Amino acid sequence: MSGTPEIFEKTITVKASDLDELKHVNNVQYVQWIQDIAKEHWEKRASEEILNTCFWVVIRHEIDYKQQAFLDDELIIQTFVGEHTHVTSQRLVNILDKETNKVLVKAKSTWCLMDYNTKKPVKISQEMLRVFYM
Repeated sequence: MSGTPEIFEKTITVKASDLDELKHVNNVQYVQWIQDIAKEHWEKRASEEILNTCFWVVIRHEIDYKQQAFLDDELIIQTFVGEHTHVTSQRLVNILDKETNKVLVKAKSTWCLMDYNTKKPVKISQEMLRVFYM
């Protein structure tokens, strides 16, 4: 698919429950945010028909932790799609400090498209790819 991938983003504020014993955001919380924004983007852009027939599962996460975030920091979480195969798609995520615009976390996840009925991988159609491009 050619074109520019749509960047989907949201802003969050770090809560006490997001922190670890060192008082910065727990690495596990970053993984949750990475998964959550991917799901939100998918649910916002995909048609009801597609949502009722397919779902995604993560098969790989690659995460680079660049800087720390702390209680009450405002963060921008951005995601967009990258390379894809017949049944997998890369999703890129950046987590930035809203005040400084510095990248705190960069992630690349590989997701596999699955069929709800068979629970097996299903081909990613051009129609489905188009929902993630401008």
